[in-house]
Amino acid sequence: MRKESILFTAAAGFEAACRVGLLPEEHRSARLHGHGYLADVRCALPEGWASFPGAEVETLRTRLGEVLAPLDYNELNREIAQPTDENIARWVRSRLNVPGIDNVGVQSTPHAGVDLDQSEHAHIWRRYRFESAHRLPNVGVGHKCGRMHGHGFEAIVHADMDLDQLEIGIDYDHMDALWSPLHEQLDHVCLNDLPGLENPTSELVSSWIWQRLKPQLPQLSWVTVYETATSGAHFDGVHYRIWKEFTLDSAVQLKRAPSGDRRRRLHGHTFLLRLHVHAPLDQLMGWTIDYGDVKELFAPVFERLDHRPLTELPGVDDNDTLSLARWIRSEVAPELPQLDRVDLYETRGCGVVVSWGELAPALPV
Repeated sequence: MRKESILFTAAAGFEAACRVGLLPEEHRSARLHGHGYLADVRCALPEGWASFPGAEVETLRTRLGEVLAPLDYNELNREIAQPTDENIARWVRSRLNVPGIDNVGVQSTPHAGVDLDQSEHAHIWRRYRFESAHRLPNVGVGHKCGRMHGHGFEAIVHADMDLDQLEIGIDYDHMDALWSPLHEQLDHVCLNDLPGLENPTSELVSSWIWQRLKPQLPQLSWVTVYETATSGAHFDGVHYRIWKEFTLDSAVQLKRAPSGDRRRRLHGHTFLLRLHVHAPLDQLMGWTIDYGDVKELFAPVFERLDHRPLTELPGVDDNDTLSLARWIRSEVAPELPQLDRVDLYETRGCGVVVSWGELAPALPV
């Protein structure tokens, strides 16, 4: 097996009001308004950082909550002069006394946010939706995707603003203006009718969007396309990646927790599992691998995890997210060699990312 990278993740919300004074006076965000924010962090924590192996996620979540407490039900301008999403992320990062911070994210709405990476680059993102029909003309006889059907697609446009500590990067309204003509082409149409989308897989839709946005938005870093709520593709101008999500309703118990700790008792989670695949594009099929194939290959492992007591799972070290993600990798990778990352979350945004290839782009929590 290739060397693995481990990032523990945590997320927490806060409610706050703000105004962005750098914007023109007539801009709506220059007025006092409010959001239900979500902040998240990914960290490469050293061994022994938490009180016991398996306590990393909850400890990180607690630390993040403590940092965010002064912002909750407050006017952000009292703490941050220009409370844009990227400046809030910088504020959080500067106060989160945790080793190995890889990424700090802030979402002001479910449709917009920023991810601040290790290099202090702010990847602004904006989510768009379009309702479209399509069929995949090159699949085998009987494949359901060969029939005309439709999706509520979502596209997320990510732009690396490389702000160099500037107080504000790109206005979301500017991204909206760039997206608007693409929305007119993609929404309420049959994608197969569009030049360049005769075979409209998620991968090819993401590269189609990239080709049209990149000349107008040089900062474009990648395009994410959700075909369904549980599957999608990334394109960064060179590489294609896909992911497939599953939920697991499982009973767990952390045997390394100290006596009297509630996590030592039998309890449970609805886990969110995300399997990431990195592979060359099949030029005929227009995909890296069929989502259906990922689901089929994972099915035997899914049956061993879902609606099961994972305390009885043979070969797993413990029931914390890292132990379980490693076990999933060991079971799935031999059957799906293109797999190079496993995300496992016990609650929203709180869990672990285990990767052994090039780390895939961050998805909004």
